[in-house]
Amino acid sequence: MTPKQVFLTKGMGRHKEKLTSFEMALRAAGIEKFNLVKVSSILPPRCKIVTKDKGVKELSPGEVVFCVMSENCTNEPCRLIGASVGLAVPREKDSYGYLSEHHSFGENEQASGDYAESLAAEMLATTLGVDVFDEDASWDEQKEYYKICGKIVRTSNVTQTAMGDKNGLWTTVIAAAVFVPEE
Repeated sequence: MTPKQVFLTKGMGRHKEKLTSFEMALRAAGIEKFNLVKVSSILPPRCKIVTKDKGVKELSPGEVVFCVMSENCTNEPCRLIGASVGLAVPREKDSYGYLSEHHSFGENEQASGDYAESLAAEMLATTLGVDVFDEDASWDEQKEYYKICGKIVRTSNVTQTAMGDKNGLWTTVIAAAVFVPEE
């Protein structure tokens, strides 16, 4: 049951009903037809990152699919919300990586995404024995430090932000890392 592929996706939905708003966000992300099971934050060793289109093609409607998902919602007019998933991949292919979820209020897409990416990198770095970089440094400085140490090969994030609907409809944002099971 160890996934061999993962894809990143995001979406936003609006509706007068909170649940339907969530469904619309899943549709926008292209993952509404799966039975999603949220899991914690480990990226399996040798798990290949694929495009959303490729990953979705390998899944069947109704299939139970594991994912790391961040979601956030509001019905407060003009409130900025965000959902981010960060990813950190180790250089050693037989080592596991990390995914992180971040749910934000008042942060733009860049800030929310950088925070999630930084969280994933820090979790991976600490398991690899890399000293944690200055927490007050910018994410760009932290990213360079982690790359220089040579143990983290890639970091990225997927982030969806939105302003709450001006008329008070529910607004939901999601970001997800969806695992594709081994065939």
